[in-house]
Amino acid sequence: MLNTHDEIIGAARSYVRAQMPEDYTGHDYLHVERVWKLAKQIAAECGANATIVELAALFHDISDYKLNGGSETDGPEKARCWIEGATRSPSIADKVAQIILDIPFRGALSPAGPPLSIEAQCVQDADRLDAIGAIGIARAFAFGGAMKQKMLSADIKPALHSSFAQYKRKNGTTVNHFYEKLLLLTARMNTPAGRRIAETRHALMLEFLRQLSDETGMEFGIPDEN
Repeated sequence: MLNTHDEIIGAARSYVRAQMPEDYTGHDYLHVERVWKLAKQIAAECGANATIVELAALFHDISDYKLNGGSETDGPEKARCWIEGATRSPSIADKVAQIILDIPFRGALSPAGPPLSIEAQCVQDADRLDAIGAIGIARAFAFGGAMKQKMLSADIKPALHSSFAQYKRKNGTTVNHFYEKLLLLTARMNTPAGRRIAETRHALMLEFLRQLSDETGMEFGIPDEN
């Protein structure tokens, strides 16, 4: 059994790194490390439980539904199994597994779930911060290319999905993903720290899209229904 916070987190980092295969979608171990560091920063400002936040950040993509065939429960269960074995604390393991289950983006118009714990808020903000800004732009196009998704198209318009099932079935373009998710995240940050960090990243994405529109001669955005 691991006893101290540093022992638990050090072992978790080593385990997660070993479990994550070579990845070309932007969901690699470098993403996990960035989310972990952001989550630590946010948790320190919020007074959240550091062990739970850091473990959830480290395990949040151990088995992502987008890459494992669609299972939303495989990742939380893998995290629960390792954490309970390492800490002998079912309570910590359950809390981390619940965070991993609760934090994914479920569609722009999807009904809100139950209120998140402060620890879940920290991890969700950290994960979403790594989806925006310069690194978010890079990750979006890496994922789109890996999934053989069109980069942009004048004929495929973005859509605001009303359910998680609809969001998971989406078949759009990488540029549409900015309007379907990425540009919505800043307004949905849970914590003051998350909102503060998001502002600069959000502005960069807007500037990128303006420049992309100028260079391609294409207009992007949600179609006007009027």
